[in-house]
Amino acid sequence: MANVWSRSTGGDPGGVSIDNSRRIYNFGERVAELAPQQSPFFVYLSKVAKSATDDPVFKFLEQRHQWQRRDFILKTAIGSSIAAGSDSAELKMVCKYDKYGVETAATAAPQFFVVNQVVRLAGKAFKVKSIENVGNGENATYAAGTVATYSSVKLTALEASGAIAADKTGQVIGSAWGEATTDPEGWKDDMYTREGYCQIFKTAIQLFSGTSLATRYRGRPDEYRRVWSDKLMEHKMDIEHAMLYGVGASDESGSGPVRYSHGIVPYTVANGKNYAFTYASSTYDDFIDSMKDFFAPETGNSGDKLVLASRTVLAWLQKLGSNGFLNNTVGSSSYKLDVQNIQGAFGHQVTKVNTIFGNLHFVAEPLFRNQDENIAIAIDMANVKYRPLAGNGLSRDTHIVTNVQDNNMDGRKDIILTEAGLEISLPETHALMQWS
Repeated sequence: MANVWSRSTGGDPGGVSIDNSRRIYNFGERVAELAPQQSPFFVYLSKVAKSATDDPVFKFLEQRHQWQRRDFILKTAIGSSIAAGSDSAELKMVCKYDKYGVETAATAAPQFFVVNQVVRLAGKAFKVKSIENVGNGENATYAAGTVATYSSVKLTALEASGAIAADKTGQVIGSAWGEATTDPEGWKDDMYTREGYCQIFKTAIQLFSGTSLATRYRGRPDEYRRVWSDKLMEHKMDIEHAMLYGVGASDESGSGPVRYSHGIVPYTVANGKNYAFTYASSTYDDFIDSMKDFFAPETGNSGDKLVLASRTVLAWLQKLGSNGFLNNTVGSSSYKLDVQNIQGAFGHQVTKVNTIFGNLHFVAEPLFRNQDENIAIAIDMANVKYRPLAGNGLSRDTHIVTNVQDNNMDGRKDIILTEAGLEISLPETHALMQWS
């Protein structure tokens, strides 16, 4: 039987063009380079956050280290002085983090209490004498049912302490054991499971007859190649839209499953941080107040955020006149202002706003317009990944399938296909900022 050879796609005169019959061309590494200003999120994902998946429904784990946030809230007041060496009555403690380290209302039983830990409460040091986690239905005496679980704790005072009111906060500050004592109890936090989906994107280059392919047109002589280049751009922008706005889901009702990738905006609105600013009065100080919370180290943040912003927001950042960010800021706290315009690594103009907690790198996102003209999304690039499907030696990253028309058709039709999704982890490290 005859051999089938894969020929070169270019370079030397013996190479073949994209007209080669029924050839699949992989453009996964290059499609992001088409007009990077038009799709900044896709460009950054492709360049710094690409990681293939071998399953269209990809699961991943989030790990939050609670050692940075072993703080708790006292729900039972200590009503009288406790002398050094004295034991408290049973105290009820709650914390703001569940067993996965996800911040919640102050209703969770602290998992991290261990006998012989030392804690600091209202400025005084105590040692944990006993600990018991208590479930639902046993807390009506102090919280009217608003606290679902708590820890029942007895403390031994290491120094004299006055009365301590309820709702005071405390912190674990270590442990202290006697010589030749037994091993301690252990505790652990759990890893949180999330799920993402690869979405199939298809863009068709409509059928061109053999006659139209051989016809020379005005403007652009080769109409097929003109349309082909536009369709490649259209395909890239479809992915940009989905990575921004998609709502992750899997529909199994049809003949084959249809999957939809998560998008960073709705995912962050639902699971991440949300901050509000005003054009008329917000200043650098307002950024500082918000960033103090946003860049909190216990949430796993890096020190730099890519901020995709609308042109309206970017204009406000640059304005010196009335109701502009610079004018609002310089009028009150100019010595703190650190705003720089720099050239980005991938062809974008970047406005860098430095805060003491971290840096915000503002990049224009042209798709933030109309209903989204007053928003910006701050993304921790360490916690997002672009996940094209690739396995068993096959890649479903962006590629072009040529000549998909019927064999007996006097014409040509191509399609552009991508199967990929967005993985968003640690959503509290991303934030939506909205102006009014």
